[in-house]
Amino acid sequence: MGRLDEIDSTIAKQHNQYKNVRQDMQDNLERIQRLKKFAEDTPAYLQALNEEFENKTSLSGKEILIMFVTVGLQILRQHFLTKFNERVDDNTGGKDDPFHGGKYLERNHEYYNPSFEEILNNPVPFDANRGSNGALSGGGKMGHRVTAIGHDPLLGLIFGTANIATSTLTTKDLESYHIITDGKIDAFYQGERASTILVLQKTAAKFFEGTDGLKKIGVSFTKEICHLYSDVNTHNSLPLPVISVVDSKFASELASYGLDFANVLTVMKQAVMARMINSLIAMYHFSFYDGSIPKDLYKVKTKKIICYSNVIASGINIAEVAVTKNFKMLDIGGIANTIFEVVTSLKFMKKVKRDFIFGTYDNALAAI
Repeated sequence: MGRLDEIDSTIAKQHNQYKNVRQDMQDNLERIQRLKKFAEDTPAYLQALNEEFENKTSLSGKEILIMFVTVGLQILRQHFLTKFNERVDDNTGGKDDPFHGGKYLERNHEYYNPSFEEILNNPVPFDANRGSNGALSGGGKMGHRVTAIGHDPLLGLIFGTANIATSTLTTKDLESYHIITDGKIDAFYQGERASTILVLQKTAAKFFEGTDGLKKIGVSFTKEICHLYSDVNTHNSLPLPVISVVDSKFASELASYGLDFANVLTVMKQAVMARMINSLIAMYHFSFYDGSIPKDLYKVKTKKIICYSNVIASGINIAEVAVTKNFKMLDIGGIANTIFEVVTSLKFMKKVKRDFIFGTYDNALAAI
């Protein structure tokens, strides 16, 4: 009997193995059938997922309203905050400088060490041009605006301040000259050279001369800022930073094509303020997020609001300029910002859409 029981047990095991193999084959066959059906339905399924994505990221009535509010804000910015300024002559521009004019006190001080009163009341020395003997030549249309480094919007903060504090003028070649007042007109002091290193050293030394030295530095820096500000919107404006030191004629040529500091400053302001409006609208829109859809899909809706509104506002601006021929209204910085927003947003939306569609597809496939 023991031998028969062992045979029966073996047969039973083999029978169970057969049943399991058969069941596995049946399950695999059914899964193959499901996979075949899933593959056949894939185009329609992907289309359905695409429609689901579009539905979930479409703008609601409230969001469309936000979009047109954004358009309005951008148009208001274009007209009242960031259009190109009217250019004025030097005398008119000088009225924006509280230090313009003055008593023209004689510059008869010890070299590099004018009195506080001289610094305060005299014009900035890097506007002098009498007796220069060619030291300020080579500036082309912009003249001494590109050959006297005190007019450089960046380097002028250092050299222009130092020139005011020491009654000197430093040229684009970093050569310095002493300046005197001759009959209420500043002039080169018989072409007498000053040391550019001493100009900087004597200026730095004033930081350690107590209250009087600090007052001299303070008023020199303030006069530099005021003078640059008064020159920005004049007909010749100011050169682009640093370029005039490298090639003053090239800086002047750039300005003749509109690439001067005033225009660049305006374009930067346009781009920054356009982006600031976009950021505020994005934060406002996100404040309504309720978690009903994934956060990435909600961000796609935000991107659509920003992109659509920027494209509309830029399109209106271009059309307005084309009709009125008023190129001072051209929103170059805003248009550049629109292009940036469209390119980056399309890249983001494409990634989110791909992740949504194929992520959902892969999950469905894994569940088969």
